[in-house]
Amino acid sequence: MSVTADSRVAARSVFPDWRFAPNIGGHPDVYEIENQAVDRAGHVLGAMRALAPWANASLVDLGCGTGFWLPRYAGAARVIGIEPDPALRAAAAARVVSGAPGTHVLAGSAEHMPLPDGSVDVVHARFAYFFPPGTEVGLAEVLRVLRPGGRLVVVDNDYRWGEFAELLAVAATQPPSRTAAEVDAWWLERGATRHEVRSHLQFASRPEMSAVLGIEFPAEVASAWLRRHPSALRLSYGFVLFVVQA
Repeated sequence: MSVTADSRVAARSVFPDWRFAPNIGGHPDVYEIENQAVDRAGHVLGAMRALAPWANASLVDLGCGTGFWLPRYAGAARVIGIEPDPALRAAAAARVVSGAPGTHVLAGSAEHMPLPDGSVDVVHARFAYFFPPGTEVGLAEVLRVLRPGGRLVVVDNDYRWGEFAELLAVAATQPPSRTAAEVDAWWLERGATRHEVRSHLQFASRPEMSAVLGIEFPAEVASAWLRRHPSALRLSYGFVLFVVQA
């Protein structure tokens, strides 16, 4: 095995809840382009700020990956990125050193957060771990580290709206409407509020768009969509944000 593969095997022994993410884990450079496409619209970050303001707060980006979002939490008193994947964590740490003062990156996972009880105000989880069912331990761990009144904001796909949802439906192994109903019910039972954000991915070029679709969907699904939309640089994308208050 390579050095990266060896380090990931070791990380799984420390964080057994961690599951390797083939999109960002296998293609971090392309996932960076996907994050840029999300960020150009600004809708999701704006909604997250409105739902759980972080001005002068202590914020955790749980499953921070390569740390793309860490510099964007301007105004927070403290920003902590937590990431189990050693390769992604190293990239996040390098990004912090190069331009995100007051930000730290730690080894950890949803079920193993290296933080004291009641020590943070906001926890963000963007497509990281929180895909119910089976995430009860991770939710309990987040609630442990949140201060009373603190908030967890989880970003998930909207399976009911947008061109991205249509692609998910083509690639899905079960009807997306069923997945959406199961996810909604799980969060509702745990007291979460549900918020829809209708946005889009905006790409700088067709090669960038093709690369991103290629890491998110089977090749035949991605190529068929690109053929049907030969000049598109934008893909409509619906997000659902679940918010739990400690």
